[in-house]
Parts: sequence; structure tokens; C-alpha cells
Amino acid sequence: MPVPKRRGEVSRSLLRDDAYRAIRDAIVDGTLAPGERLSDGDLVEWLGVSRTPVREALARLEQAGLVRTKPGRYTIVSPLDVRAARAARSVTAAMHELAVREALPGLSAAELDAMRAANERFAGALRRDDVEAAIAADDDFHGVLVTASANAAIRSVLEQFTPMLRRLERLRFSSLSGRRSVAQHERIIALCEAGDAEGAAAATRANWETLEPLLDALLDGFPGGAEP
Repeated sequence: MPVPKRRGEVSRSLLRDDAYRAIRDAIVDGTLAPGERLSDGDLVEWLGVSRTPVREALARLEQAGLVRTKPGRYTIVSPLDVRAARAARSVTAAMHELAVREALPGLSAAELDAMRAANERFAGALRRDDVEAAIAADDDFHGVLVTASANAAIRSVLEQFTPMLRRLERLRFSSLSGRRSVAQHERIIALCEAGDAEGAAAATRANWETLEPLLDALLDGFPGGAEP
């Protein structure tokens, strides 16, 4: 596997969660490509940790659908499985919808301002064609409501299923289809400000459902790497 060029940035005191995040992010941003074989030794060298946190991280990544392992033979970065991604989108949309319902009764003006600021960053990133910044700002936008819901179960489920969708979001936010999310975010904010929990929840679900055309395109063989 090609070890990321930047070494020494990851502290040797990394815990297993940090190893998991580092490998996850390298898969999501394409540094580790679909089908790439992952070597424990190379990952240990890159991260500067022992084999134990690396193996624990790979086990978590397999649960998240980002890697596949055959014990004693290989570990690879998973190709994008369209059916699994569609299931992840459904679960993720439901969790964000629930977060809106649970957050809205106590949502503060400061939290609404945080959503507006995140959406402004999101719109700016799209104008610059900065996919990484767009994904980060989109995460910040939805994260306000997830945090405000104060529901640890929602956060746990999202941490498992969202990484698979981020691979899709890189495609969406590099295309014109991603621009519609700015207006959808504005609608979510307006409905939250009006105290319309049901309307805001429905608008949030609709926002996540914009991934569906990409899933359909992948199922038809565009772009490569999809598994029907």
C-alpha cells in the first residue's frame, strides 16, 4: 500500500480511536483507494503505534463497511457497495431527523447562528470547489443539531455509518448537485427558527435524500468502484 507521504504528524501516544480516525480519513479522502491492500506493518510505520491499536482500528473500520478482511490472507479498502451505502443513507437520514426533533424544543439563538455560520462556510467552499472544506462545513452544520439533541445513541450510530456516506459526499460536493444543499440548509434553519419540528425534520431528511441520485448512478456503473 502507498503510505501517506506525511509522516511524524501523528503522535506516538495515539490511542486506538486516533488510529481509527486517521485510517478512516485516509480512506474517505481517497488517499487509500478502493481495493488497496492494507499492511499492518505499513500502517504501524505511518501512525507510529503498535500493531494492537491498528488491528482494533481495522476491526472497527470493517464494521463501518470501509475495509474488508480475510483472516490470514488480506485486508483491503472496501469498494463502494451501493446497497450498503443506501442502507447507511437511510439510517443516517433517520438519525438526523430524530436529532432535529429532540434538539428543537431547546435550540438556542446561538446554535441557530452556528448553523448559519456553518452554511456560509459550506457555500464558500462550494464556490471555491474545495470539497474537503465543504464536507467539514456540512458536518458542522448538521453537528449543531446532533449535539443539541444530547442523545449519545444518535451520535454513536452516526459515527458508524457516516464515514461510508462521506465517500459519496466527495462526489456530490464536486458537482453542481451539491449546490442545492445550501438552500436546503437555509430552509432547515428557517423551520428550526420558527419552531416547526416536523417541518425541519422533513427538510433534514430531504437533504440527506439528495444522495439518492448518486447511488442510482453508481448502481448503473458511474463512476467506477461501485458494487451493485
